[in-house]
Amino acid sequence: MAGWNVSDIPDLGGRVAVVTGANSGLGYVTARELARRGAQVVLACRSERRGAAAADRIVAEVPGARAECARLDLGDLASVREFAETLPYERLDLLVNNAGVMALPYGTTADGFETQFGVNHLGHFALTGLLLPVLLATPGARVVTVSSMMHALSNIDPADLGSERRYRRWTAYARSKTANLLFTHELARRLRAAGVDVVAAAAHPGYAATNLQTAGPRAEGRRVAERLMTAGNRVFAQSAEAGALPTLYAATAPGVRPDSFTGPSLAMWRGAPAPSWRAPWTLSDRAAERLWTASAELTGVSYDVLKV
Repeated sequence: MAGWNVSDIPDLGGRVAVVTGANSGLGYVTARELARRGAQVVLACRSERRGAAAADRIVAEVPGARAECARLDLGDLASVREFAETLPYERLDLLVNNAGVMALPYGTTADGFETQFGVNHLGHFALTGLLLPVLLATPGARVVTVSSMMHALSNIDPADLGSERRYRRWTAYARSKTANLLFTHELARRLRAAGVDVVAAAAHPGYAATNLQTAGPRAEGRRVAERLMTAGNRVFAQSAEAGALPTLYAATAPGVRPDSFTGPSLAMWRGAPAPSWRAPWTLSDRAAERLWTASAELTGVSYDVLKV
């Protein structure tokens, strides 16, 4: 793994990949590099206009790349279902659950869930479950879910999954990222129990400069906070290209273990991909199963195909 970079991505000709939130930042870099190595890449984006522009940009940067956009709003379960039902491929080698929102003021999704929990976790839980039949039909398929080192700020609260009793934006974000890791943990366990070869893994970018950090302050008109985030990105963060490397490693490197967590090698902050520390609560079988059960009830997505 030492020194791993995009030149180490194997040939992906004939493979199909879906990358959520691929119109900018880490998702865009991930989609571009998968396309560069020959994959047919679907950019799953909330804005069709921005997604289509990103797909065109990939084709311009990588002549011969096969990239297309499809609308996916992770904050609307009807949109998630429509995306899964209309995906026009009989195979899916790679699902990258990348899209996310961070530290937003309190709000709810179209289905009434707190926005960060709803988009970052529940939307991806539903999407993965709905796409699971085609993933299972594809030898060696992978599901890579992008979490964050910020998950360490808070465990989930089973009695208040939506952080509604006392909403604090950063705690809610951390809980949603913990949920990403618990989801990966339980998905990997269930795949193993079913005896299938789909690999569920997780990754995080460390501190990478994207528009994720400034979206919350901008939405509230907090200009000082937005300027501070922008300055922090400029001084301390690594590039989106570097931040996408752990995801690309988890998605394409040989021998990636189920339930592994890959991040930057230097203090989880920056550097080449490496195994990353994770909070002990993200490895709790009991917590993962409870979150799974609640998520299935909230989304109506049951993963029946994995019952053994």
